[in-house]
Amino acid sequence: MNEDLLFNFDVDKGAKTVYITREFNASLSLVWDAFTKPELLDQWGAPAPMRAETKYMNFEVGGKRFYAMIGPDGTARWSVQEFTSITPKTNFKMYNTFADEHENRELPGSDWNYSFSEQEGITRVDIIIYNESFERLEKLLAGFKIGFSLTLTNLEYFLATLTQPK
Repeated sequence: MNEDLLFNFDVDKGAKTVYITREFNASLSLVWDAFTKPELLDQWGAPAPMRAETKYMNFEVGGKRFYAMIGPDGTARWSVQEFTSITPKTNFKMYNTFADEHENRELPGSDWNYSFSEQEGITRVDIIIYNESFERLEKLLAGFKIGFSLTLTNLEYFLATLTQPK
């Protein structure tokens, strides 16, 4: 892991918002694809020993991703992500909520705002997560920071495998 790359994880409980900034030593195009293509997302999108599995994904405004994080014992934790805004290679927004295996949503959810920028071969991803309820934020925070940090580290290693000379 490159210790020189920026990684911030801040929580504003009063605003019910999480702010994450993470840099990657990869092109913006590659990082964008890693976040927006299910065949790539499933290779890094869950903290070990879990794995991500996308049932379907339609990356367009009004489209959805329905996926699970699957534990080593086969237990699946399903989520629905509904894309509300997309500006290619710059920004996308989505509404995220847990669900059951039949896509019945567990409300409340959260609004995610991803912004991408690149400078001198380093891509920066800024993520703002607004939770509809303080209780949901509190419930998620304990494991979320560790799990999402590990997931972003997975992405760093995954991107390195894609950018290394063959």
